[in-house]
Amino acid sequence: MMTTFTRGRRTAVAFGLAALMAVAATAGEARPGSGSSMGSRGSRTYSSPAPTTTAPGAPAPMQRSMTQPGSQMGAPAAPQRRFGGGFFAGLLGAGLLGALIGGGFFGGLGGIASFLGLLLQVGLLIGVVLLVVRFFRRRQAQPAMAGAYNRSGPAAGPGGPLGGLGGGLGGLGAGLGGGAAAPARPAQRDEVGIGPQDFDAFERTLTQVQLAYGAEDVATLRRLTTPEMAGYFTEELKANASRGLVNRIADVKLQQGDLAESWREGPVDYATVAMRYTLRDALIERASGRVVETNPPEATEVWTFLRQRGGQWVVSAIQQSR
Repeated sequence: MMTTFTRGRRTAVAFGLAALMAVAATAGEARPGSGSSMGSRGSRTYSSPAPTTTAPGAPAPMQRSMTQPGSQMGAPAAPQRRFGGGFFAGLLGAGLLGALIGGGFFGGLGGIASFLGLLLQVGLLIGVVLLVVRFFRRRQAQPAMAGAYNRSGPAAGPGGPLGGLGGGLGGLGAGLGGGAAAPARPAQRDEVGIGPQDFDAFERTLTQVQLAYGAEDVATLRRLTTPEMAGYFTEELKANASRGLVNRIADVKLQQGDLAESWREGPVDYATVAMRYTLRDALIERASGRVVETNPPEATEVWTFLRQRGGQWVVSAIQQSR
């Protein structure tokens, strides 16, 4: 009897632990993107966004993404050819050394002169190639330096593009403070030229995505996010439904935020923004309306938005602040 009771109790404890783990796992999925970092940031998917006043630490690296590491990180550098290696072998294969080997030293001064002329031409060609490579490397380094300078200049202070926006992503200026004693901001790279209208769009999209997720409004989520992010959100909503739960979200309000970086890739603009916001967030049992889990009333996350040139901003990634 004692053995039977002990086994039964162990079984009950095991089931209880499993249930608690299921609830905990579900709770971790409350709020879109909560508890994990997901989505794509173009060629910067696996690089860390710049720190900001709102999120001074590096955000969690991407855990779920349709972008494979290295797939959009730019074309691989062409292998360098060393003189005397493949380059010299190419000359042999092309028969360009025939001036030396066939009629070379034994062909008199004419063969030697031809070979010296060939070496002179090759030397000039190598010099031109090195100058071109050096020129393009300098061109690539200049935008990064210019972007850092622009964001650390006077325009980054209150009243500039990041400050003086009032409420909401005026929280984008809230991290700056209002006087001369405001703490120094990390330098941001703004290659797109993000302005007040863009910040308003980011704040509006933050609120709409949260409320649409709480209402299980998949159509709105698809309109406000990339197909990749909409797919992740839909998976989470289906997982909640299979457990008989629904994630209710209300009273979303941005408290503070600022731009980490913005850049262009072809016809697509990207902007990564750190945002601290408050909300009411709870998991509810569908059948009874019982509150299963109440989640923290405040969150700090790093959201990346993208837009086709001239289009609207949509969410392409969410990363958790650490």
